[in-house]
Amino acid sequence: MVIRKILKIDEKKCNGCGLCIPTCAEGALKVVNGKARLISEKYCDGLGACIGQCPQGAISIEERDAQGFDEGAVKKHLNTEEAPTVNPVQPISHFCSSTKTTRSSTLTSEKTANPLGRGKSTLSQWPVKITLVPVNAEFFENADLVVVADCVPFTYANFHSDFLRDKKVVIGCPKLDNVQLYEKKLTEIFKQSCIQNVNVVNMEVPCCNGLYTLVRRALNAVGKRIPLKQEVISVKGEKVPQRPQASKQISITGGK
Repeated sequence: MVIRKILKIDEKKCNGCGLCIPTCAEGALKVVNGKARLISEKYCDGLGACIGQCPQGAISIEERDAQGFDEGAVKKHLNTEEAPTVNPVQPISHFCSSTKTTRSSTLTSEKTANPLGRGKSTLSQWPVKITLVPVNAEFFENADLVVVADCVPFTYANFHSDFLRDKKVVIGCPKLDNVQLYEKKLTEIFKQSCIQNVNVVNMEVPCCNGLYTLVRRALNAVGKRIPLKQEVISVKGEKVPQRPQASKQISITGGK
């Protein structure tokens, strides 16, 4: 036991929404009996990545006598535990109405779409976060899907015109979020909807390439032939030329 920083959950404030679960890369949190719980002190690194995801302000960091953080135990735990889920079928709506699914030709009205003479948004669905989209959302049916690292739209100036137009999109960060959750969620999306094509757009930084890897694994698990391609964006906001074998559109076949 050592004196260190560790997670603290105020059970009176916690409503069990589960948004903190996928943000804990160590898998230290679970919802038990309607409340978020720290399942083991040795799984918590005390950095508090989950704090900003709690809409109730129920999570904080305190300094107290606790078990030391055990990275080896975390790896073993993540390899044996089932990936956490946040209501994989229905969007979370009891605390945030913005997660209600929307499908339309445009999400912006003519009166507000272009107030400053700038380009219009081509986003045609809501929500967009991998952790929030319902796996059976109707907007996925027969869609061309773009799976995007969440830094890309900020870095690549023509994201809407080059990647998003006439597409559906899900976004996430393979470094900061739970990739096991991502893979499980995407597998269910591919399984339940007739996706026509998948384009993964990620940053050139090494950790970001994991997004393409987990999408491939999800497609391989489904048993459908779905064309997959990848495009990479540099930190300067430019498309990175890919080797022919890496940039060529391929068809993933999963199952038997």
